Amino acid sequence: MKVVCVGGGPAGLYLSILLKRQDPAHDITVHERDPEGSTYGWGVTYWRGLLDKLHAHDPESALAIDAGSVRWSDGIAHVRGLATRHSGDQGFGIGRHRLLEILAARARELDVRIEHTREITAENVPPADLVVAADGVRSALRTRHADAFGTEVRSGRNHYIWLGTTKVFDSFTFAFVETEHGWIWCYGYGFGADRSTCVVECAPETWTGLGLDRAGEDEGLELLEKLFVDVLDGHRLIGRSSTDGAPQWLNFRTLTNRTWHHGNLVLLGDAAHTTHYSIGAGTTLALEDAMSLAGALRTHRELPRALTAYEQDRKAALLPVQSAARYSAQWYEHLPRYIQLPPEQMFALLGQRHSPLLPYVPPQLYYRLDRAAGRLETLRRFKRWLGPKVARSVQTRSLTSGRK
Repeated sequence: MKVVCVGGGPAGLYLSILLKRQDPAHDITVHERDPEGSTYGWGVTYWRGLLDKLHAHDPESALAIDAGSVRWSDGIAHVRGLATRHSGDQGFGIGRHRLLEILAARARELDVRIEHTREITAENVPPADLVVAADGVRSALRTRHADAFGTEVRSGRNHYIWLGTTKVFDSFTFAFVETEHGWIWCYGYGFGADRSTCVVECAPETWTGLGLDRAGEDEGLELLEKLFVDVLDGHRLIGRSSTDGAPQWLNFRTLTNRTWHHGNLVLLGDAAHTTHYSIGAGTTLALEDAMSLAGALRTHRELPRALTAYEQDRKAALLPVQSAARYSAQWYEHLPRYIQLPPEQMFALLGQRHSPLLPYVPPQLYYRLDRAAGRLETLRRFKRWLGPKVARSVQTRSLTSGRK
């Protein structure tokens, strides 16, 4: 089979690896518009479950990813000068640049062609049996056929910016700072020996009140460094400015598609779906997409059946993740509802932000019920039963209102 993959991110590169492992005779080319080594972004997070899957699908690249990652098991929240630490599952961080280096080297080892600095659009796609759109949330190939895919995009309320820092966090760190214009907060996690990712978020009225909407990159970074001086320990923040020197503040865009394939064109990763960054699942989901698509192409000889099976498998797997991401984003958009709680209660509900019940139960009552549920099996069963019912009801209302 001749495969053209548009987009040289983790999803496209990993799919090429898996397809070559399944059949070395496949003719696979990955096209990436940016120069090699010029990737955006800082570090990505993942969890033990993904690492186990990577080892099962391609041990060679999994070993390199494992060796290139940092680890943490604690989460710590800073609020009003107080810190609360909780232990949890082991998390991993790896630089996006390093991850792409590993995957590209492995793909080339398997005779995948990787071509950089060539822009592929709907008008100049090379002929192929299968064309994979792995070109991100702004996918040119998907946009060309947006009606066929049934693409929908919803923008979140809050503003956020993705930064790096020389501060090395030894745990997944949250910091909430109160200003005269409202709360602003950051998420920080390490991804190397001398760097961490630091994502800053705030409500639009805080963003404009602090003047972040008008500040240039240097001025904005200086202000953020002052606001988060305690958690940064005096370390600097590192930006990625646009061509006009403006900082890269964004509103998160939740993207969905009614169908993921059209003819011989199939969507992969962020071109197919996005989930809010606060659950740290974007790279994991993209790599799992690649695993699913490769598996469907191995199982089904007819391309339409393979693409349909892939879409059905991933849509089912994404339902709980998308629900969790939606509620996580809403938790931060309604931060004042939770931030006045004692720090240990606030952090406990931060960990529960994926729950469909939390928005409908007074926070302190939810905290007490959750503590009780941890001790009583009857309450645990009731919570597990009620949560999905509420989620389905909310999702149905959302879909119905979206059709009006």
